[in-house]
Amino acid sequence: DVFLADQGLLPVQTARAAHVVVTRFEPELYVPPQPTDAVARASGAQRDEALYFDVMEQRLVAGLGRDNEPIYLDLSFLDGRRGAHANISGVSGIATKTTYATFLLHSMFTSGVLGAEAANTKALVFNVKGEDLLFLDRPNNRLTEEQRAEYAQLQLPATAFESVGIWAPVRRGADLAMPDTGSRQEGVVSYFWTIKELVRERLLRFLFAEADDERSQVADLIARVEVHLDREAEDVLDHPGTLRIPDADGSGRVLRSFDELCELIAARLEEDEHGGWRGPIAQGTVSAFLRRLDAARFHYGHLIKGADAADIEAHRIDTRENQVTVIDIHTLHDRAKRFVVGVVVKRMFDHKERSGNARPLTFLVLDELNKYAPREGWSPIKEVLLDIAERGRSLGIILIGAQQTASEIERRIVANSAIRVVGRLDSAEAERSEYRFLSPNARQRAAILKPGSMMLQQPELPVALQIHFPFPAWATRVSEVAEQGDDPFARFD
Repeated sequence: DVFLADQGLLPVQTARAAHVVVTRFEPELYVPPQPTDAVARASGAQRDEALYFDVMEQRLVAGLGRDNEPIYLDLSFLDGRRGAHANISGVSGIATKTTYATFLLHSMFTSGVLGAEAANTKALVFNVKGEDLLFLDRPNNRLTEEQRAEYAQLQLPATAFESVGIWAPVRRGADLAMPDTGSRQEGVVSYFWTIKELVRERLLRFLFAEADDERSQVADLIARVEVHLDREAEDVLDHPGTLRIPDADGSGRVLRSFDELCELIAARLEEDEHGGWRGPIAQGTVSAFLRRLDAARFHYGHLIKGADAADIEAHRIDTRENQVTVIDIHTLHDRAKRFVVGVVVKRMFDHKERSGNARPLTFLVLDELNKYAPREGWSPIKEVLLDIAERGRSLGIILIGAQQTASEIERRIVANSAIRVVGRLDSAEAERSEYRFLSPNARQRAAILKPGSMMLQQPELPVALQIHFPFPAWATRVSEVAEQGDDPFARFD
């Protein structure tokens, strides 16, 4: 019959049915629409009212809707006043999670929504994989006029980030503090930590950042070693980066390298098993501790400097200089990545806690969140990230986390995220309970989203909106770096 009707040989009548998802009732009379009721596409003030834009005091540009008009976020649900944190999920390489996170930063810093606070607001971004985030300060040479028009539609400048500081790990085996980077060489500062910082700030626990049980014997032994090191170590005036450990006979041993620190710890743990640093800990636990310590020496011992550390202050990560600080960890082993993330985030959290002020805000952008805050187990990094998720709002630390699967993240981190963004999802992942804020149709649509398209959920709107955001105006790889004039040496100035 369908084919006959198409050929005009069979008279038929066509019926259409519409499934209406209501975003807002004004006034609040819950009466369903009736057949033959007039329907019109909302625009202008009516569109703003339907999407609650009219009640947002500070509107942050979040992208373009399917009608090619701007979509906004209520900033009060991101900056901590009524809610905080954003969580972005999606398939790796397709969902463009990190690119959307940087677009949100670009929107905040350039749209004027932060007002006078914009100058002091900071962003700390970890470059976890590839070189995507190492060129935020370079214009993108692939930006077309059509894409520039989208920025104009959003009333945003199509420019790169203006104030960016890039830090990379010190190169393994280098006498000088040379950064270990790939294509990006100039404008990069290397970072490392000293033995003194490791001991005095009790950072040893971050060398053992694998998910474990907080009540385990290994965790207890780590805490005991940290206490004994901090209590017995003496400062060395000639070498501010290292420490001196007194011996029983009154002499002392200067720890000139991380290897020497590891050897000292092993020697002290092999002493009388009923006293000293080891205490009542079983031999099997001590062996497990030493195996992990040896792994740390191999994978990221070069990040801990001793007496050979030169110009320590110049190589200590400082987020005050620039508006956006990028910390590159993509060349490091997974164990080393966890160490760097844990130490940097812990320092930032402690600093904000001591200051006691929520302003100025600090935005923390971290991809592959499932590695640092997995659902199962405990680790010092997970503990810090949980603190940020639960108390960061009052301290002015806003977490913008991204991962492939929200179902593998600690539930409390996802639950404390007021803004949730979903790119393309695996069909099985889309059915997990973490995505119940999406309607069944939206979950099906999420499985076919194209790169640059996202589903955005915020507290005031009862439904998620499909949005897309412009192609980045900043370079995401070395091939996209725009040349600066005709002078080939201009980029070195």
